[in-house]
Amino acid sequence: MHLIWLRTDLRLHDNTALAAASQRGPVAAVYLITPEQWQAHDDAPCKVDFWLRNLQHLSQALDNLNIPLLIRHAATWDQAPTVLSQLCRELSVESVHVNEEYGIHESRRDSAVAQALEADGVTFHSYLDQLFFQPGSVLTKTGTYFQVFSQFRKVCYSRLHSALPRRVPTPKAQAEPGVKSDPVPTAVEGFPTPSETLRALWPAGEDEARRRLDAFADQQISYYKDERDFPAKPGTSQLSAYLAAGVVSPRQCLHAALQTNQGEFESGDIGAITWINELLWREFYKHILVGYPRVSRHRAFRPETEALAWRKAPEDLAAWQQARTGLPIIDAAMRQLLETGWMHNRLRMVVAMFLTKNLLIDWREGERFFMRHLIDGDLAANNGGWQWSSSTGTDSAPYFRIFSPLSQSEKFDGDGVFIKRWLPELDALNKKQVHNPEAAGGLFGVADYPRAIVDLKQSRERALAAFRRLPSRQEMAEHE
Repeated sequence: MHLIWLRTDLRLHDNTALAAASQRGPVAAVYLITPEQWQAHDDAPCKVDFWLRNLQHLSQALDNLNIPLLIRHAATWDQAPTVLSQLCRELSVESVHVNEEYGIHESRRDSAVAQALEADGVTFHSYLDQLFFQPGSVLTKTGTYFQVFSQFRKVCYSRLHSALPRRVPTPKAQAEPGVKSDPVPTAVEGFPTPSETLRALWPAGEDEARRRLDAFADQQISYYKDERDFPAKPGTSQLSAYLAAGVVSPRQCLHAALQTNQGEFESGDIGAITWINELLWREFYKHILVGYPRVSRHRAFRPETEALAWRKAPEDLAAWQQARTGLPIIDAAMRQLLETGWMHNRLRMVVAMFLTKNLLIDWREGERFFMRHLIDGDLAANNGGWQWSSSTGTDSAPYFRIFSPLSQSEKFDGDGVFIKRWLPELDALNKKQVHNPEAAGGLFGVADYPRAIVDLKQSRERALAAFRRLPSRQEMAEHE
């Protein structure tokens, strides 16, 4: 018997480890429920619920091929070696197969499991699956990991020209292995089930992920570059949750985009090119996790920014978290997150910059809050995005580039359609007033909407001053 240990790869098709395991002989699948680990990693209840719903779909698909899905419990990853060794003994397993995951804790977990299994004579195999390129294989001329996306992309492009990552075959049905599947739990203690409204926005299963990918590639991708910045338009693929849980693979996404663009990723349809770029950003941030492990440890990518004098401002932080900053575009975006488990990508940058620059609150507070609410929460992408916005990360926005929530709002939600969708209390305002109700006349603006908690101009100056006081990299190096 051979075992595939499923993690963030909840799919039957184009699953490298599953294909490899099933080529060796009879195969079973296992999934570990690790609630304390999920809590330590700030995984959102809606994300855990999404995993469980996808596991139920996957269990049925595997059952059709006579591949049993076993569910095991381990409070934390520290217990994974014991739990998996025990299972391997029960089933007389010869080999265990996994798709690689990235991050310090993930790597430690996998090497501990490999060691424990190999001591029992069980071989452990891991495969490149959620990335196009092995981390460590896309390097600068001096052999270091890239820190700038545009240079990283250039090397990726030249690699893709010479060899496109191929999709792997789907396993065929096997003979009955004499092992029964376990029921997939519908809930896990400590992770309340989200509302039916939220769940309905994110149907589970590979068929749904494929439907979204095909619909986006057929109808939307050409408009992606022009429409992706407008939160009121359906300009994005809405695939991020499916990619984060591995219900669809990056290879499937790449091939779907290339198919619409005659196999091209550097010329032709600008929408397809832009979307492929987004897949490469995702790749870049995972390479960063491996190349610069400090970002897995809640550290700034740019060490000199660790000295930044962030404000301790619990009331401001709470106002931001609860969508009552008095700035409509910020509050509308935060309500979208709280109610749907997702936020439009342009708005993720806007609210992150507002928290870290206008409120001068540590980016780690925002990163953690997002992870606790996002259905597509992914350590690499979330950390990369927050550090980019707060000017502490790779290739980041220079500290003096501070998005004004008002001009972003006027530019990307000109008629206030998105704002009014999430802040119905502003419905009566016209398209000019809706961006800044305080200026809408009367002493108090709109009766049941708060005044802005911060003066944008003064807070911008405060942020610039705080960043100017930081030592430069050169000064830091001289002091070491």
